Amino acid sequence: MRSIDKIYLDGAFRTPHGTETFTLMNPSTATPIGSVTLADEEDAKAAIAAAKRAFTTHSRTGKAERIEMLEALGAAVSRRVGDIKEAMMEEYGAPQLFAGWSAQHAADCFANTVRTLKDYEFTRRINTTDVLMTPLGVVALITPWNANAGFICSKLATALAAGCTAVLKPSEMSAIQTQVVTDALHEAGLPAGLFNIVTGRGDVVGSVLTSHPDIAKVSFTGSTAVGKGIVRASADTLKRVTLELGGKSPTLILDDADLAAAIPMALQAGFMNSGQACIAGTRILVPESRLEEAKAIARKAANAMTVGSPADPESRVGPMVSQKQWDRVQGYIRLGLEEGAELVAGGEGKPEGLDGYFVKPTVFANVTNDQRIAREEIFGPVVCLIGYRDEEDAIAIANDSLYGLQSYILSGDLVRARRIAARLETGRVIINGAPHEPLAPFGGFKQSGIGREFGTFGLEAYLEPKSVLAPAA
Repeated sequence: MRSIDKIYLDGAFRTPHGTETFTLMNPSTATPIGSVTLADEEDAKAAIAAAKRAFTTHSRTGKAERIEMLEALGAAVSRRVGDIKEAMMEEYGAPQLFAGWSAQHAADCFANTVRTLKDYEFTRRINTTDVLMTPLGVVALITPWNANAGFICSKLATALAAGCTAVLKPSEMSAIQTQVVTDALHEAGLPAGLFNIVTGRGDVVGSVLTSHPDIAKVSFTGSTAVGKGIVRASADTLKRVTLELGGKSPTLILDDADLAAAIPMALQAGFMNSGQACIAGTRILVPESRLEEAKAIARKAANAMTVGSPADPESRVGPMVSQKQWDRVQGYIRLGLEEGAELVAGGEGKPEGLDGYFVKPTVFANVTNDQRIAREEIFGPVVCLIGYRDEEDAIAIANDSLYGLQSYILSGDLVRARRIAARLETGRVIINGAPHEPLAPFGGFKQSGIGREFGTFGLEAYLEPKSVLAPAA
């Protein structure tokens, strides 16, 4: 049993003022694996003070110094990629394929930020005026349990590159990931106070960070409901906010696509990270004329999908993170049946022989876009097949959502796919399974968020332009 009883404050591991503990569970077995002592309000305030002291010096560093810091952090995290992967698999049951990619992504964030920083001009000239891109100040970085290591590294790398200092509040449900990453970051040997890590509850530590006058910006990844609360809490001090929130991503399978290949690809997008991903493609749009064919292919593909422990490299769907999340997903499956949707694969209950928080990969068909299973984020391995009449109808259905984070297009005609992509109301569009581009902006339209992360767009979210006007010499 692990006991995580330290926070990271002002360059050192310290015993928190907070005394509340949270039990860590292995969702594959539904058994306890340890506990974490949670930070409280006093810990959050101490972390803010440490970051504020460090900002005075860090904000005046040059590009070369920041690059050196980022390279040291990247090297340290790279040495722990295997440990991060294992923590993700144990702590929330991430399938091996996703855990391996995500752990490497955490290490790569620093090198990607270095690439952005090397080409970035912090001073621009506009006629007789110098425009100085200056760091905002102390920033709060609030990260979720799913792929937590990657969120910590990407947010922190960008903040430090901009000249900001940080207080990080990871989810208490991801304390093992956080511990591995914190150990690595500490080994990099950066000056004290540049980053402080206080694992704690959102209604305790998060409340301090989102309302404290010394926090200039909040960057949050998580649910839309919590994101709205952060906006309200930060309004009094007019904090800058970057929010990457929920999604109900559509996958448009065009009428020229090969369904035998497209349906399995669409299910992969819908079931990624066991469906516990904001970018999961959980609305699969298919031509009405080919719906029966799509159902048959989806049934076969979903039933053939291996569900089980991440210890099995063949597993493609792991457990839900908690009993609470398992109950939530079961409720949506029952709701789909009550709403009259056709159950193509999966359904209620656990897969045979599994005792953890496992859900059967579930496919509904004959779903209309006004049903709750098509409109609300379920955060589990549940997808909907939705028929459309023609191209215009497909675009209208795809855009008829409160969310707008990511969308997918599968087509044999790349020109046509690009034309349709330009009309989709989402922050990213993935055509035919194109790979991730780490320097392209990432974020959502509508209630999927505010602002962008990654690359130049992400860096400038931590900077404020200052115009210096002076008479000619």
